[in-house]
Amino acid sequence: MRLAVALLAAALTACSVGPTEPTRITPREAAAPSPPEASDVSVPPTTSAANPPSCDATASLRPAAVQPAAGQMPAGSTMAKIAARGRLIAGVDQNTYLMGFRNSFTGEIEGFDVDLARRLAQAIFGDPSKVQFKIVTSAGRIPALKNGDVDVVVRTMTITCSRLTDVDFSAVYYQAGQRVLVRRNSGVTGVESLRGKKVCATSGSTSLANVTARGANAVSVPNWTDCLVMLQQIQVDAISTDDTILAGLAAQDPYTEVVGDRFTEEPYGIAVPKGQEDLVRFANGVLEEMRRDGSWVALYQRWLGPLGPAPSPPVARYRD
Repeated sequence: MRLAVALLAAALTACSVGPTEPTRITPREAAAPSPPEASDVSVPPTTSAANPPSCDATASLRPAAVQPAAGQMPAGSTMAKIAARGRLIAGVDQNTYLMGFRNSFTGEIEGFDVDLARRLAQAIFGDPSKVQFKIVTSAGRIPALKNGDVDVVVRTMTITCSRLTDVDFSAVYYQAGQRVLVRRNSGVTGVESLRGKKVCATSGSTSLANVTARGANAVSVPNWTDCLVMLQQIQVDAISTDDTILAGLAAQDPYTEVVGDRFTEEPYGIAVPKGQEDLVRFANGVLEEMRRDGSWVALYQRWLGPLGPAPSPPVARYRD
């Protein structure tokens, strides 16, 4: 009986206090996850884009006096070994629209660099389809060549003296320059606005070193499409890299724009394993043919029209 009275008293006391205020839960926006392998970079990478004064990076090897005809590669040459295999193995990109990307409708790899690799296959076999594409990241380009995974890399690769210690390059096949991509109306006007801001670039690229050296808080990712996602999710303030790459990113998102002038020169070359001088000379012979027969201009018009009218092809420079 006493227990019942006590319980009744406790219940009446609770009622006299009045209803308790429900706990208010403030909704919070879930932070968008960063791309895999994204990391902040506070110190310029050791693979600096700067060339030592003693290095003439863009001077390549002169083509042979007579370029071998397709299907008739010199015995014992690197090209003959490729021909015997039955296919050229080329390291390319699949995430850089216009230069090297996977067509979502056909599943095929396409772009300026991809067509250039096909032209090399045409010169060796007489058939541009005899090429196997291997996807490589910016950071994976040199390892793929050093490990023998690919015969060449054609992937928006800037010729620098530091890279020439590991691989060889053809003459310049495209002259790009670094600029800045931002969301429209961001207030960023160019590289001078990047100090202290979060700027995305891919690991292993000269772009990453360039923005870090200019005081930006760089964010490193594996692929340029990762940068675009981070810009769209407001995880970074800008993307900075070659204008060819930025043109492709801007074409995929009309709410972005390329701003400012070029603040670097980025000469692209076809990268070849160190010591394969015959393949370098052969590639340079192919590039010479493309300059003469108008196919370089046609390639530009097909893929890089958004950058403006086709310029003249880069003038080759040779050291011997």
